[in-house]
Amino acid sequence: MQINCDLGEGIGNDAELMPYIDEANIACGFHAGDAFTMRETVALCIRNGVKIGAHPSYLDRENFGRKEIEMSPEEIYLLVKKQIEILNQIVKTAGGKLNHVKPHGALYNTSAKNPEVAKAIAKAVKDVDTGLILFGLKNSHSISAGKAEGLKTAEEAFADRRYESDGTLTPRSQPGACFTEIQDVLDQVEKIKADTWCIHGDGPHALAFAKALKAKR
Repeated sequence: MQINCDLGEGIGNDAELMPYIDEANIACGFHAGDAFTMRETVALCIRNGVKIGAHPSYLDRENFGRKEIEMSPEEIYLLVKKQIEILNQIVKTAGGKLNHVKPHGALYNTSAKNPEVAKAIAKAVKDVDTGLILFGLKNSHSISAGKAEGLKTAEEAFADRRYESDGTLTPRSQPGACFTEIQDVLDQVEKIKADTWCIHGDGPHALAFAKALKAKR
């Protein structure tokens, strides 16, 4: 079981989470973070042997990247490519290697259901580095588009989020969308097969959930 976590978002628990995760998705400054936090989080990853990923989003710090913004595929391509390149340069300077890309928030959800957005993101990833792995929602357009571009993909599931019967995530606006109990997280990973499991670093129970998942495997 691979455990990934969204980090570099200014929550303050990155160092605590590092020993319990395998992959970090680092905010690229568009929904959270800045050059300083990117460098700091990359350094933590290298010291802890955690794989480094870019976590691009809509330019939307006000809503933490969780509001969909109408953009053309060409604009999405440039948006994502720029963010990957920003983090990639920081990673290279630190002596590390970028491993993967996982879109954030609303951009992730839009990619999952919109094939044109998914294609634009996959092309941006490919044009930065054909060796990067594209993370996407299991059985979504994100994964299909990545494969169509010849990229390695990782089908992701969320350990700390509730799912609807059709396989989509329960909207955060609904009660119970985010788990608060460890047992719910452990039950979830038993029910769903995935290449990598996400814990949201900004969740109040992130550390407890990450510890429980690591102890389980």
